[in-house]
Amino acid sequence: MQQVYFDNAATTQIRDEVITAMTHVMKTSYGNASSSHSFGRTSKALIEKSRKAVASYLNVVASEIIFTSGGTEADNLILLSAVRDLKVTHIITSRIEHHAVLHTLDQLVKDYKVAVSYVDLKPNGKIDYLHLETLLKSENKTLVSLMHINNEIGNMLNMTKVSALCKANNALFHSDTVQSVGHYKMDLQDIQVDFLTAAAHKFHGPKGVGFAFIRKNSGLKPLIFGGEQERGLRAGTESVHNIVGLEVALKNAYEKLENETAYIKDLKQYFIHKIESDIPNATFNGKSGNMEKSTYTLVNVCLPIPPKKAAMLLFQLDLKGIACSKGSACQSGSNQNSHVLTEILSAEDLQKPSIRFSFSIYNTKEEIDYVVGVLKAFIN
Repeated sequence: MQQVYFDNAATTQIRDEVITAMTHVMKTSYGNASSSHSFGRTSKALIEKSRKAVASYLNVVASEIIFTSGGTEADNLILLSAVRDLKVTHIITSRIEHHAVLHTLDQLVKDYKVAVSYVDLKPNGKIDYLHLETLLKSENKTLVSLMHINNEIGNMLNMTKVSALCKANNALFHSDTVQSVGHYKMDLQDIQVDFLTAAAHKFHGPKGVGFAFIRKNSGLKPLIFGGEQERGLRAGTESVHNIVGLEVALKNAYEKLENETAYIKDLKQYFIHKIESDIPNATFNGKSGNMEKSTYTLVNVCLPIPPKKAAMLLFQLDLKGIACSKGSACQSGSNQNSHVLTEILSAEDLQKPSIRFSFSIYNTKEEIDYVVGVLKAFIN
């Protein structure tokens, strides 16, 4: 049976170069980075080298990069501290954010009575920038939290535009960039975002490590207390091999970005063409079927299958060796509809199965032929 992995928006295969670098660190640099002896200093030097490298790709200073266990922890750190320590009382977001943001905001409403406003969405899931500008007229201390690339439908936020609106209205701007760091170049001197988050496993690095960009003099305080690691913002012994793995993964991602982006774009265009020709009644959710207005890494397809038969689709795909998801991987065990698709699809289309297919450099057009063939046979 053929094995096809089209769930790269959930997590990616680790590059061989990353595994080699991590293994070397685990074997040779096992000292605690907080120790003063040579073993500890060696580990500390590796962490700071990685921090400087990550900062250079974003055009920021190294002290603005804080290593975390991943995007979820980084989002929690920023949002909680913004309310607790920066005295933010009003947060503007959208109803199609990742649950790492939405569920954190739910808790902040309970614990701190923070006011949350949801920006209007266009029918395709695009942010209504005029409504955002209206919401920013609030006299309360405001933070905007909007993701750069939606992890389910691939819609892209104009971060430069949003950051300018925030600055004009004295608001802070946080963006979950988990789906974009390592896939798009970002100059954070041009994009005046105050905070962003990333996770290594989304760009062919290890799971369990990510980072928060926190612009200097922000005033944020720690979420995890203990030692003085990570500039005092994230206590706990650093996972040196994971941090080095993140650095090597990001280095490879940006050094090979042009060629790899072109390759994956070609895969996505080919997938769209095959769906349109072989399953003409299928539609693409959000902007994911538009090569110019969505990320090049994923598509979200609504398939013309009745509800009773649709319930077996993911099971049948799995039997055929095909990995994909009905929404974000965080919801894969749930029977509920995707909160993202619920916001943008009609009641009729919500009864049909929508599947996210996401691509990487390790995929091929032959795999696309196989997957579309399986889908077509199932529908027929």
